Amino acid sequence: MLSGISGNVLILGMVSFLTDVSSEMIYPLLPLFLTTVLGAGPAFLGVIEGVAESTAALLKLVSGIVSDRTRSRKGLVLAGYALSSLARPLVAAATGPAAVLAVRFADRVGKGVRTSPRDALIADSSDSTVRGKAYGFHRAMDHAGALVGPLLATLLLAGAALDLRTVFWLSAVPGLLAVLLIILRVRDVERKRTSDGSILGAVPRGGLRRYLAVLVLFTLGNSSDAFLLLRAGQLGVPPARIPLLWAFFHLVKMLASTPFGALSDRIGRRRVIVAGWAVYALSYLGFAAAASEPVCWLLFAVYGTFYGMTEGTEKAFVADLVPAEARGGAFGWYHFAVGVGALPASVLFGLIWERAGQGAAFLFGAGLAALAAVLLLALVREALPEERNSRAF
Repeated sequence: MLSGISGNVLILGMVSFLTDVSSEMIYPLLPLFLTTVLGAGPAFLGVIEGVAESTAALLKLVSGIVSDRTRSRKGLVLAGYALSSLARPLVAAATGPAAVLAVRFADRVGKGVRTSPRDALIADSSDSTVRGKAYGFHRAMDHAGALVGPLLATLLLAGAALDLRTVFWLSAVPGLLAVLLIILRVRDVERKRTSDGSILGAVPRGGLRRYLAVLVLFTLGNSSDAFLLLRAGQLGVPPARIPLLWAFFHLVKMLASTPFGALSDRIGRRRVIVAGWAVYALSYLGFAAAASEPVCWLLFAVYGTFYGMTEGTEKAFVADLVPAEARGGAFGWYHFAVGVGALPASVLFGLIWERAGQGAAFLFGAGLAALAAVLLLALVREALPEERNSRAF
């Protein structure tokens, strides 16, 4: 499964592993911390997640375009990871919901600076014949960290009897290790730089534009996964098992990411993405109707499969649609498109939940996913193997 994976991709995978160990020591516990310790409700949770992700999306656009003009993508990758690693543990000092929003904002600024240059660097470091596998492997390492993080949090909470704030402070350790790994082992790749690094000069065209338009529609129904954790609580999952459920969720994503990324190298990106969006719709329908904890665990497995099918494949599709010198900007627009839908998606989901119930909220997400799958088939054609390194079309 690792054949064709370059050294740079391996190291960037390790960086994501360590970063997610740090992040996921906090994230699955954050809804509980906000609602029980700080007194926030579902709507404010939606605002926090939506603002954080939309902020990151705008910066991903800018950093991706800048990385096409500069010689070093590594510098932006390093700066972004360093900022997040320093900011993230400060949630331990929060005394109110607004403070959590500020910390999440700083953390997502770091994510916005690093993500598009990193994704472009993965494409720069990978042959087109294994590009899906490379992105799938990177996502698998990311999810491996997300698996270890909640388990470590559980050990610290239940085994060492630490409180939530102490666990949040300890999350700084793996984050700083990730920064050191970037400094010592990540290398830039020689490439042609684009002549126009402006935002207008990098506006997507052709197939990429249509793909991103459909992606925005899908994202409008793809709210923060924090709501799934709230739903798990409703279905009887006790707080002590929430980190274990989150770890199980990431185990499924980890196991699915590399095989489905490799599958997209063979049968095409579009087929895998459409199938993944269909799985998403089915899982959301299940969350709307579920009535017990065992069903909740099954639905998290199905939902994790959706991630494994689509995360790496969607990124490989972006790289297929543009020439090498425009990859940073293309990934910037990709992440920006996702972010454009992130704020209204989470806010809408939270409001529908509060006013019409959780069932209506999940049905809304499932319906948009099904519509997006149909439009992707109708509007966006597959990139042929010979086109994956040549031009936009």
